[in-house]
Amino acid sequence: MLGSSSITTIVSPPDGTSTSLPCPPGPSVDGARPRCGLGGGVQDRSPAGDLGATRLQRVPTYLDGILARHRDRAAADARDLGLLVAEAEAVPAPRGLVRALRARRAQGALGVIAEIKRRSPSKGPLVPALDPAEAAADYAAGGATALSVLTDAEHFGARPDDLPRARAACELPVLRKDFTVSEADVCDARLMGADAVLLIAAALSDAELGRFMALARRLLLDVLVEVHEEAELERALGLGPDLIGVNQRDLATFEVDARRATRLAGLIPDEVVAVAESGIHGGLDAIRLADAGYDAVLVGESLVRADDRRAAVATLASVPATLRGSAARA
Repeated sequence: MLGSSSITTIVSPPDGTSTSLPCPPGPSVDGARPRCGLGGGVQDRSPAGDLGATRLQRVPTYLDGILARHRDRAAADARDLGLLVAEAEAVPAPRGLVRALRARRAQGALGVIAEIKRRSPSKGPLVPALDPAEAAADYAAGGATALSVLTDAEHFGARPDDLPRARAACELPVLRKDFTVSEADVCDARLMGADAVLLIAAALSDAELGRFMALARRLLLDVLVEVHEEAELERALGLGPDLIGVNQRDLATFEVDARRATRLAGLIPDEVVAVAESGIHGGLDAIRLADAGYDAVLVGESLVRADDRRAAVATLASVPATLRGSAARA
């Protein structure tokens, strides 16, 4: 039996060197040791599932440094978790992201989660002077189902009041888009007014995914579990999620792989709301993803850069939804 320090993840600092760090201790949800990610050691098991045969593969990604910074900040956070949870539980009830997306699906239309962000690590500045309240109002007027708001200041140019201002400008539920690496991050999402929180499967162990999802549900937050491949989807589905996001962008190359979304859509159960993310530039992409069985699309860059954001959202929102899996075969 491997000890908790025997499995490591490899994080690449900006200088390209590699540092081995221990996996977070504790049992995973499915009884296996935690699979550490983002860009870290990927557990490959033997056919018999013998963890003694575990080997590590180096999978560097552009997010390594970002994740390391977030984990450093989480480690330095000395706030009392019990007090944070109590404060978060006292916040007024959320609007309900899953409920809104399911209602949209019941109407036979593709849901649109419209994103607010000023920059990205890959593209640099997008709209540095973006007004979150103005963008939120435009998105809502165009027929968006929900908002996604980046709250990472260092890498995405977010400001502390972006999410509260965007939420106050409309009646839509809001997803906090950030790198959740601690229970405090989950509480902070609720405290800043978010209705849903993002958990990236590649960035978290099974134990972390389970703990953060349980806390989010306690706080009445919806959870979008983001996956990039079949193994991550299998891990996520083991938690019984209501909402799965499939990111079409490859974490190592940052290229968009449209086949990835099509391949994974058929593996998502009918009762789980399926969201396609990244590389969505207009109506044709939305139609392709709706035809693959996605209930919604999460779109950022093309919307914030659009000359007419309201019209850009309306184009996406006009796409009909397509039934997936057993529902489509009925």
